[in-house]
Amino acid sequence: MLNVHHARQPGDEEAVTLLTRMVQIYSPSTEEQEIAAFLVQQMSEWGLEAYRDAVGNAVGHIGEGRRHVVLLGHTDTFPGQLPVRREGNLLYGRGTVDAKGPMAAFLVAAARMRPLPGLKLTVIGAVEEETYSSAGAHYAVELYRPDLAIIGEPSRWNRITLGYKGVWGIRYRLQRPMAHTAGQQRGVCEEAVEFWQQMVSRAEAYNVGKTARFDTLDPSLRRIHSQNDAFQEWVEMEIGFRLPLGLALEDLRAEVEAQRGDADIESLNYEPPFRAEKSNALCSAMLYAIRAEGGQPAFVYKTGTSDMNVVGPVWKCPIVAYGPGDSSLDHTPDEHMDLQEYLQAIHVLTRALQRLAA
Repeated sequence: MLNVHHARQPGDEEAVTLLTRMVQIYSPSTEEQEIAAFLVQQMSEWGLEAYRDAVGNAVGHIGEGRRHVVLLGHTDTFPGQLPVRREGNLLYGRGTVDAKGPMAAFLVAAARMRPLPGLKLTVIGAVEEETYSSAGAHYAVELYRPDLAIIGEPSRWNRITLGYKGVWGIRYRLQRPMAHTAGQQRGVCEEAVEFWQQMVSRAEAYNVGKTARFDTLDPSLRRIHSQNDAFQEWVEMEIGFRLPLGLALEDLRAEVEAQRGDADIESLNYEPPFRAEKSNALCSAMLYAIRAEGGQPAFVYKTGTSDMNVVGPVWKCPIVAYGPGDSSLDHTPDEHMDLQEYLQAIHVLTRALQRLAA
């Protein structure tokens, strides 16, 4: 292992080079091998004990302090390769925001932390966060029991995310013998549309009186496809439910079962909603660091999901999600990172970690 006291600490220019190179490596879910190898090499050069673990996560450790902090980001991106280009202070490309920007900020902040009298840092670039599996986080959640954890997701440099809605994904499939469209029997597509409308009505009834998006039940029709072979016809659709705290999954399952008719329902994934506490040393350090960098900090709650949903309920430690970038650009053709914001987030993370190490 490289002696951390003599390892080169990355400056701001190197931080920008790191993010640019990460974005240039196309890494949709299940294709993270190249970027993981790159990150292991970079962490090793910057003084971390680095390796790829059993599921392909890029992992780096630094420090031997009594307080263990895990920085859990992810290296995979939504599919669709975008041209990587820089226009002034903006870096364009897939993953700049979701979530290579936060991941790069973690790595640079960790590499700048020397000495570490009271802190042990573990940086994880997890695989398959953008898929149903969340394989990297599910592996890490059993391997570590940190005292504090930060999840790498875009929240803007001066905001701290404390919660995410849950998600339940299902696949609906209905197959029947072909029938004439002039007959009395409804076709499978009509049955599927009726089921979808029932799910929308169920959500609308649940949401009456709720004003915050974090508290609502939100269904989305992700895919629908129908086909026939002249003897049988079938339809498949995938539906996702964004789940608020307080909604019993079994109640929603019962509603789905009551409305499915002859269709088969397959559960694709489930992650519970999660909300973290804000009265703890981690939040205090993050608030201090944002203010020290000239920002007015704010807490936010997201309507999507992240690896916080996987690890938060198990680790049961103070936890936040943090990272530079505008999350409204996630998965869009216009995804880009303001590099000044990226550097500010690195400074915030470094200050916060230094405070936690004291």
